[in-house]
Amino acid sequence: MTLPTTNIQMLLVSRPTGEPGPDNFRLVETPLPALKDGQVLVRHHWLSLDPYMRGRMSEEKSYAQPQPLGAVMIGGTAGVVATSRHPGYAEGDAVVGMGGWQAYSVVDAATPGLLRKVDATRVPLSAYLGAVGMPGVTAWMGLTQILTPKEGQTIAVSAASGAVGSMVGQLAKARGCRVVGVAGGPEKCGWVTATLGFDACVDHKRHGDLASMTAALREAAPRGIDGYFDNVGGLVLDGVMAAMNDHGRIAVCGMIAGYNGAPMAMANPMLILRSRLLIQGFIVSERMDLWPAALKELADGVAEGRLKYRETIAEGLAAAPEAFVGLLKGRNFGKQLVKLA
Repeated sequence: MTLPTTNIQMLLVSRPTGEPGPDNFRLVETPLPALKDGQVLVRHHWLSLDPYMRGRMSEEKSYAQPQPLGAVMIGGTAGVVATSRHPGYAEGDAVVGMGGWQAYSVVDAATPGLLRKVDATRVPLSAYLGAVGMPGVTAWMGLTQILTPKEGQTIAVSAASGAVGSMVGQLAKARGCRVVGVAGGPEKCGWVTATLGFDACVDHKRHGDLASMTAALREAAPRGIDGYFDNVGGLVLDGVMAAMNDHGRIAVCGMIAGYNGAPMAMANPMLILRSRLLIQGFIVSERMDLWPAALKELADGVAEGRLKYRETIAEGLAAAPEAFVGLLKGRNFGKQLVKLA
């Protein structure tokens, strides 16, 4: 195999004010360094685009350090080992890691957690960035550790057709729950109910005020909502809180409605006290001890056809910025990926 000498990278060169755009990024070509002992060269086939990246572009205090300017944008990747100087990895091994927005990465394979071998014969390689990757584990963790669903209870989830929300609903159905999704548009809602098996789906595009949203949620969840997995915040969160049962649980995974700096006021915080709600934010990387159990259930479900997923694919690294903006606006359907090879 002829080894490459250059790499294609996407750098973050300025911090967006509001919505990110192409001017915040720069595509560059750089030389690839020679491998040292213990390193592997990974050819990325897939790049994951995820909402958390918007927060990393900002300098504001958060749960993680801001993305440095002038550096390769952070991101999960799935690919194949091109060459290795580490005994644990061989040319052709399928691997996942945080290789970033670039065609290749040089990885110090001896450092724990930087690279993980996967079985791409059992589960498609791209799925290790979605249903059997960080989004799937996020869904599993929020559902099992915070919402703690019991058979017969009602679980609601926003962004229900997305990479995380779609897994939340299917995992809740497998535990005997009634599942209500919230998604944007009849096509997404139809897929959520017909393909994923949700019991109901509320189209947020049809319910643009709190009274309408709350009424739609109450109709979809006639026995009330016991657990809510929040990906968006804003109006949907306000509506769900009004439809929740006493002692309901809310797992806060993301608040995409406010990622570009929009205000995120809560309409009726008194409901937290009145309904004795538990609201807990969580970060999936803080509980790495739970990943093996989550990944096993997710991989088994995908391999056996019980867990279904959908992908939106942008072609080539140059398309990543526009695809990322589309993700924040809900243009994607399912998991947003960039195909690199």
